[in-house]
This record gives sequence, structure tokens and C-alpha cells, in this order.
Amino acid sequence: MTMDLTDHAEKHGIKFFLFNFTDLTGTQRAKLVPAGTASRIQKNGAGFAPFASWLDYTPAHPDMLVTPDTNSLIQLPWKPDVAWVAGDCWMDGELLAQSPRNILKKLQGESFEHGMLMKSGVEPEFHIISPDGLDISDARDTQMKPCYDQSAIMRRIDVISEISLAMTQLGWNPYQNDHEDANGQFEINWDFNDALTTADQLAFFKFMVKSIAENHGLRATFMPKPFSHLTGNGCHVHISMWSPDGETNLFSDPAGELGLSESGYHFIGGLLQHSQSMAAITNATVNSYKRINAAPTLSGATWSPSSITYGGNNRTHMIRIPDEGRIEHRLPDNSANPYLLMASILAAGLDGIKKKTQPGKRLDINMYSESHLAGEVKKLPLNLLDAIRTFDDNTVLKQALGNELSQAYINLKNAEWDRYSQSISDWERETTLDC
Repeated sequence: MTMDLTDHAEKHGIKFFLFNFTDLTGTQRAKLVPAGTASRIQKNGAGFAPFASWLDYTPAHPDMLVTPDTNSLIQLPWKPDVAWVAGDCWMDGELLAQSPRNILKKLQGESFEHGMLMKSGVEPEFHIISPDGLDISDARDTQMKPCYDQSAIMRRIDVISEISLAMTQLGWNPYQNDHEDANGQFEINWDFNDALTTADQLAFFKFMVKSIAENHGLRATFMPKPFSHLTGNGCHVHISMWSPDGETNLFSDPAGELGLSESGYHFIGGLLQHSQSMAAITNATVNSYKRINAAPTLSGATWSPSSITYGGNNRTHMIRIPDEGRIEHRLPDNSANPYLLMASILAAGLDGIKKKTQPGKRLDINMYSESHLAGEVKKLPLNLLDAIRTFDDNTVLKQALGNELSQAYINLKNAEWDRYSQSISDWERETTLDC
């Protein structure tokens, strides 16, 4: 049931609402709406010029109106007189076809019609760095294998504990915080939920982590590969399909291989079949491919896949089956738009289930050291341009995400690649200035 935001504000001490939407690149956009006018604005929506964000429109297009989905409302734990609320985007009285959140809601509705609800949990990794972005913030965090370093996480407990306690306050149930495989890198895990709720939470989580780090005079980055010698930041997604009431796990089958049902394997088949195209969404920036195709890092492993394979409880594969009734997709990183990330996974998985796509025999080898034993397996794209071109050829994904959104996304990413190609790096000057 939709709540009246002005009434809610009076009861909870809220002075302002962030009427929020997420554009195609994943950038958070908002208008700061005073609590006294929130009830009036929520009826018709807050107006935005769509050309002013990363949507594929012109200055001639009419206003985009964002009406808040009050189910998503989050009161900022570090500034409780402000509340964030994700919205539905409209133009000319119709739901906006280029809105990532709208598309995820549409796909979620289609999965309901097939008797399924996707639930997901995420593992977003991030670095806490110096305000200028040039190095990690903890000069003493220098171990070659710093993962789970007790002293290093305690030196950043003020930041990590504030984030974790905020998540507890929000009811997300964060159940572990750890120092990750790179120096200066951390991860916080919380309970899984339906895919839309998880996407909302991931969008807010990134905003929250950056805000709290800034309040401590530091900076947080989710950049896929911020430092060439350190492990990059992934955003692993744990996936299961449930009955629409959320009570029965359709991926769970104690008699199935590794406790996974037939539909679970078909879902994997869909992910494997479409992963080259999905990379344009799951790994959405030029920098993403410096994580995927990286040489071994200081710790000895990149922890990211470079081939399209699946295995059991084996972290060297793109798809891992860590436990009964769920799978882990290890390719995505935090450059992915949270809503398009979930939408693309759902679209590919549903296609696999509908077509009963077989994933083939799982591989139980170490793909980092024994990839030569894998035989003919598909490789992930080497760069963003390859990924975009492959996505452009994938009619299944483009139709699922909507042809208008897909074309808009392709246009924006091609323009991004062109800007990158026109830039001259220090490495180029150092290696070819005297050629």
C-alpha cells in the first residue's frame, strides 16, 4: 500500500526526501523534496530533464516524471532527517522504456506469470582509499595476502562498523564484514531478497558506503580495477528461483547433482549461453576488462573469471555451485547498473529454463592453472567494445530488456568507448613517444 510521504515524514522526523532514479550507467539521480510538499509531488512525480542524465534523449524531449515507490523508502542512518526513495519513471503518461528499474519490474512480473520469483544476494567489494584517489588509505595494509587481515580491518573499524550498524538498523541483517584479497579492500554481506529489493539495496549501499567514508575524511571506490597490482572489485551475485510466494526454492533438489534442480541447471545453461553478450551489462566500463583479463595480482590470484565455465564449489569458474539450491555468478563487477544487472541475469536464466538449455558437463579443474584441460570453452570479451558488439547481436536479451532501452544503452556505451579511444594515456606516451 502506498504511504503518504508527508504524513510519514511527520511521524519519523524526516525533513527532506531524495526522489531517486538510476540512469542507464547506474548513476544515482535525485531531487531533494521538502517533506511539506512531498505528498503533492508524489502524486504527479518530480520532473527531470532526461537529456541531463545518462539516458538517450535530446533537449527537445518532454520532462520525465519520477513517482516514488514507497516500498523502497530508506531513512538515511547517518542523516535521519533525509529519506531516499527509488521511483518509477514516466514520460507522456507511459512508463519510461529506458528506465532500468522499470525493466526489472517488468521482467519480475513476467517471471511471476511463469510461476517463478528470482531471489538474489550480492557481494559488492570496495576499496577505502585516500581522498585524492591515488592510493589505499591505510599505509600499514601491505601484506602480500591481506585477506581476512584482523589488524587491517580493525584499523578501519570506525568506517566498517558504522556501515554495518547502519545496515542492521535498516533491517538488512548484515552477517559478516571482512577485509578482502586486496590491500585496502573490504566486503560486507547481507541477507538475500527478491531481485528488485536487492537491486534497490545495492544502489543505496554504494551511496551509503561512499557517504560514510567521506564523513570520515576518506573515500570509497567500487571501481572494478583501481590498482593494477591488486585484486579488483567484483560484485558476485547469488541466485535462486522460488515460487511466487517466496516459500519454495525451485533450485533445491536433494536428489539432484550437488543439490541443484533441473531448472537450476537450465538457468546456468542460459547464463553460459548469453554471458558474452551480458558482459556489456555485468562489466559495464572500459576498466572492467582490466579486472577480467588481469595478470595474477600481488596475492597470487585475480579471483575473476576469464572463461565461460561452471563448476562446483570452485571459485576459479564463472558460475559456482557453492551449496544446495543456489548458484553464484562471479563475473559481475560494481560498474554494472544494479537494475540492469538483475534484469540481464533474470532474462538469460529464464531463457535457459524456457528452452531447457543444457549447461554441459561441469568442470572440476582449477581454471587458473589447468585451463588447458578445459577443451573448447568460450572466452569472455577482451574489451568493452567487443562486449557491446556481441550484445547488439543478441536478439533474445535485447527483446527481454526492451529494444528501446537496449539501443539507448548501446548508443551510450559506444560513445563512452569513443571518448576512451580519443584519450592518450601516460603508458602510450612512455612507450611510443620515441618510436
